[in-house]
Amino acid sequence: MRWRIVSAGKPKLDYARLGVDFYLERLRPFVRVETLAVRAGPHAEEALLAASEGWFRIVLDERGELLRSRELARRIADWEMSGPGRLALIVGPADGLSEAVREAADWLWSLSPLTLQHELAMVVALEQLYRVYMIKRGSAYHRE
Repeated sequence: MRWRIVSAGKPKLDYARLGVDFYLERLRPFVRVETLAVRAGPHAEEALLAASEGWFRIVLDERGELLRSRELARRIADWEMSGPGRLALIVGPADGLSEAVREAADWLWSLSPLTLQHELAMVVALEQLYRVYMIKRGSAYHRE
């Protein structure tokens, strides 16, 4: 399984940069993860779609499906067994994503019904991916 985290711009806020780096490092022993930041701006959406072309697109969107961590772990385990081998997690810009990007998604994932700042959403999504791999390992990291 390979993951590509595609974002509109690199995290600029200190906490977000540190959080992204922290969870990417923690994920490294369990799954292949690469990051790709496209230039934020008027053509960011086209670049996000181009960078995720040929990958199973998971778009972070507040209108997406809400899952508990164990449900997310089961879904990812199913994809690992019989689904796409390459998953692209798309984190949009501060202004959100258009309907065209949502329609290009293979799955819309909501981290919360709250609107989250895009850099915070990226950190939360990476933490959840790390949690998924800890659940799959039976680690005490995830507690009921």
